[in-house]
Amino acid sequence: MIITLKRATPQAEVDRLTDLFENQGLKVNLSFGEYYTIMGLVGDTTKIYEHDIEANEWVENVHRVQAPYKLANREFHPEDTIVYVGNTPIGAGQKLAIMAGPCSVESLEGICTIADEVKKAGANILRGGAYKPRTSPYSFQGLGYEGILDMVEARNRTGMPIVTEIMSEKHIDEFMENVDLVQIGARNMQNFDLLKAVGHLNKPILLKRGMSATIDEWIMSAEYIMAHGNPNVILCERGIRTFEKATRFTMDLAVIPIIKKKTHLPIIIDPSHATGSWELIEPVALAAVAAGADGLIIEVHDHPEQALSDGAQSLKPEKFAALVKNCKKVAEAVGRKI
Repeated sequence: MIITLKRATPQAEVDRLTDLFENQGLKVNLSFGEYYTIMGLVGDTTKIYEHDIEANEWVENVHRVQAPYKLANREFHPEDTIVYVGNTPIGAGQKLAIMAGPCSVESLEGICTIADEVKKAGANILRGGAYKPRTSPYSFQGLGYEGILDMVEARNRTGMPIVTEIMSEKHIDEFMENVDLVQIGARNMQNFDLLKAVGHLNKPILLKRGMSATIDEWIMSAEYIMAHGNPNVILCERGIRTFEKATRFTMDLAVIPIIKKKTHLPIIIDPSHATGSWELIEPVALAAVAAGADGLIIEVHDHPEQALSDGAQSLKPEKFAALVKNCKKVAEAVGRKI
């Protein structure tokens, strides 16, 4: 349920209503705007009658929310959420986040070299896989904790915050200590125990869409994280599984305006996993920027042909630099910047 209070509602009245609803077992989320104060009630509101609330002179209107997600719902939180990764803001502003780096951290020297190159090209967050979920048990599984420490060293050298994927609750402590942005991968989008665990972290979360997940299922996964205390969720579209085989997955660009309508959360796009081909990354990235994405996450490798994972969808540093330049032109055309 959403209650909109009139402009200049006294704080004492806001506090009184908050206590009233909390005493009925409801969680109250407050959003203070320039003209209105929004009260979002989470819980069983079946015993609350709209007409009783509307009788209050300070209440503008009352609206029951039909969507199963409450905290992620834009009706609860009409203003765009800005999530900070280090000092980099993501969402709501003009500036886009550019996350770049190798699919897998392969060595300290390698990740530090790529970090220098992508930063020079315009990236502001370093990505890299330490723990790798692979389809085949015989494929490279990542360096694990050693890979995280290598990324920490790259951060120390470049100043860029780091994002990497967590696969298990048992790694929570090392992520809390070392990682700036914790990624939940597509295969773990509905790993509800893991979602609850990262909901207790004081870290921003990058939540990738499952390859066969509907938009509402994806938002509900974000709701799990937020319901356990962590409001700092960034959504990441990485393509969905369809009948089409020309690309690795099918990039759902329409999801950008849909997410912006349904939620207040930032959304970034992963054209590397969606296309599976380095040749297709730039046009999809340009389209995502034009459609209103809040950022991009792109795989970059010095020698893609020698990469231990996903070399075919990795850009060489010079091609990544060219992509960023072209993205800047599109961003400027739609009132954004990189």
